[in-house]
Amino acid sequence: MELRPHPLPPTVEARTGHPLQIEWVNNLPTTHFLPIDHSLHGCGRDIPDVRSVAHVHGAKVPTQDDGYPEDWFVPGKSRICHYPNQQDAAALWYHDHAMGLNRLNTYAGLFGMYILRDQVEDALHLPSGKYEVPLIFYDRNFTTDGQLFYADSGDPDHPWIPEFTADGILINGKIRPYFEVEPCLYRFRTLNTSNSRFFLLSLSNQQPLTQIGSDQGLLSAPVEVKSVVLAPAERADILIDFSQSAGQTLHLRTGALDILEFRIARQSSSPASISLPKTLRPVERIPESSAITTRTITLNEYQDKIGNPMVMLLNNKHWHEPITEFPRLNSTEIWEFVNQTEDTHPMHIHLVRFQLLDRRTFDQFELMTNKKLRFRGPVEPPAPNEMSWKDTIQCPAGQVTRVIIRFEGYAGKYLYHCHILEHEANDMMRPFQVIA
Repeated sequence: MELRPHPLPPTVEARTGHPLQIEWVNNLPTTHFLPIDHSLHGCGRDIPDVRSVAHVHGAKVPTQDDGYPEDWFVPGKSRICHYPNQQDAAALWYHDHAMGLNRLNTYAGLFGMYILRDQVEDALHLPSGKYEVPLIFYDRNFTTDGQLFYADSGDPDHPWIPEFTADGILINGKIRPYFEVEPCLYRFRTLNTSNSRFFLLSLSNQQPLTQIGSDQGLLSAPVEVKSVVLAPAERADILIDFSQSAGQTLHLRTGALDILEFRIARQSSSPASISLPKTLRPVERIPESSAITTRTITLNEYQDKIGNPMVMLLNNKHWHEPITEFPRLNSTEIWEFVNQTEDTHPMHIHLVRFQLLDRRTFDQFELMTNKKLRFRGPVEPPAPNEMSWKDTIQCPAGQVTRVIIRFEGYAGKYLYHCHILEHEANDMMRPFQVIA
């Protein structure tokens, strides 16, 4: 598969138990068209400006095939990666992960969906074929001649900015598209590939959405929700029933902004209506008692004298500092993310899937001044649509977000990071090593 920017990337489809081999070929130009910050880690002027490495987000793979940020390769080179696909059906995705550059490379279009299927999902007879539609959301700015524009700080020595959101919202490569649907049940595989933007998805007629899955596959049962919040890198598997809206027009919204128009036909060509199963895939909850350790990871932001963010860190450590997390293969751990910043951070852990335990508000001033974690409110359990397997979790400001993880699959070096790409680049990303 070629690594080249394109508004509508190819979708990879695979099946559980059927390994896949992909040769990622770098056919990019040798000069980058977006503003590189050479002061960021891994972005020195002594290395090529254009480099890439592909990471299949959510895939359980050996370390050499994971797309480690330092394993980049340059134009004219390629890399063969093996994907065992020994995991449940899910909508995964692939994107660039080159050290210090992935915010620019992903913005340029180096991403796509990787859909994994299995027999459990097949047996549910969910909407398929033309009634199953991937929806990839992202935002972009354009110059007057239609070229991609990415803002910078104005400082030529440090053009990095702490977040990037754009005016143009694209779905599958188009701004304000329409989609002609039939008055029946559709399955939408939604994915947020934005650098920083969150999406709050709902329908213009207030009709509820039915969520049947998230990052790592199906929920145990369908959940009706008024809206779905997608942080960068998150996925949601959503059903929409258009049967009561024949001949009408509806809009998918983010907040109050219409971003996708559904034009509903008066009749359906589907031979029979699809009934929604009451149960989907059993999700065994991991007992907290099975965890052999709890790791506390702080999310920190440091500002300059006038209050501008300078760097984002995990546990006050930079990427290049020695590894501090060494989970043991086949063990279970609890990781608690203590968010001391003003942002919600979508935290992604490579290799593993995990479950959300809870969130709880804490006193940030007490932690900052006396180094004591004092809670200010009750434990908040997961929402029903957060009760399945995840690989990216929203960690709200001023809260401790706890997840429980089984480190299954492979020993080796991996990483965890915030999936706001500007944060990850500077320097909210850390390696960890699974030991046998």
